[in-house]
Amino acid sequence: MATATLTPPATQHLMTVDEFWDFCQLAENQGQSYELIRGKVVSMCRPTHPHGFACGNIARDVGNYSFEARDGYVTTNDSGVVLCEDPATVVGPDVAFYRGVRTREDVPKKWGDKVPVLAVEVLSPTDRFSRVQNKIDDYLESGVALVWLADPEEMSIMVYRPGKRGLLFPANSILSGGEELPGFSVRVGDLFRYAFEDRPVGA
Repeated sequence: MATATLTPPATQHLMTVDEFWDFCQLAENQGQSYELIRGKVVSMCRPTHPHGFACGNIARDVGNYSFEARDGYVTTNDSGVVLCEDPATVVGPDVAFYRGVRTREDVPKKWGDKVPVLAVEVLSPTDRFSRVQNKIDDYLESGVALVWLADPEEMSIMVYRPGKRGLLFPANSILSGGEELPGFSVRVGDLFRYAFEDRPVGA
């Protein structure tokens, strides 16, 4: 998750999902990264290399799980998903796993119209805790079954489920997918391990 700042609005009008789509397609907004939070446009900063590296590692492991299970698909790069129509909220998880899609035709051509089973956010050094917590709450309230908050500096994963307190998994622990990703298992430190490192992180 990269730091976000509110874009100064031209008017007090709150955007709908369709209006936000049109806004993102404007020539001057191409190549930019935005989210829509309760009708208000939020501009996202460019993430760092450690952030992108952690996203890639997590996406690789969850993607491998998806291929082995022959189920669903994984998105990265802040691919949009509609969490709510009113007030309109469209966000981009760093990594997400969607289930129940069996053909290419079933994959949304724009943003996801159904929430993922798993949403992953990777912390950036400048992230504000209140904003991170609000986003996690939005995921859970919209029906996301499992949220992982990855911290590259601490090399840990905080796991959230609806109606339950977050559980911290440090680098030397084993993270399982539970009922949401049955059979998935990974050592947390390996999600933050570079290929040139001989020893597992946190060993």
